[in-house]
Amino acid sequence: MLKEFKEFAFKGNVIDLAVGVIIGGAFGKIVTSFVSDVLMPAIGIILGGISFKDLKYVITPAVGDVSAVTLNYGSFIQSIVDFFIIAFSIFMFVKLISLTKKKQAEAAPPAPAAEVVLLEEIRDLLKAK
Repeated sequence: MLKEFKEFAFKGNVIDLAVGVIIGGAFGKIVTSFVSDVLMPAIGIILGGISFKDLKYVITPAVGDVSAVTLNYGSFIQSIVDFFIIAFSIFMFVKLISLTKKKQAEAAPPAPAAEVVLLEEIRDLLKAK
C-alpha cells in the first residue's frame, strides 16, 4: 500500500495539481487585496463616497452588551467582484495555454514511425534502379 501511495503521490499530475492549488491560493489573495484595497474604494468614490464594507442591513439593533444582528451585503458584493475577477483571469490563462498548445501542435508535425522511414528508403532505392 505504501508503494502504491508513493507512485500516486509522485505522479506528474498530482504534483502539478498541488502546485496549481498553491499558486491559485496566492493568486486569490492578490485579487482579494486588489478588489478590497484598490477597486472597491474607487467604485465607492465614483458612487458618492460609499464604503462597501459598511453596507449592511440591521435586523436587530444593538441593545446593551448584545451586538447588532446585521446582513453585511457590502462584503457579499465585494466577494462577488472577487469571484468574477478570479474567474475571468483563470479563463484568460486557460485560453492562453490552449492557444499556445495549439500553435505548438501545428508547428511540429509528428516524426514518421521507423517503419515508414524504412519503407520510404526501400521505395527510393527501387525508384533509383
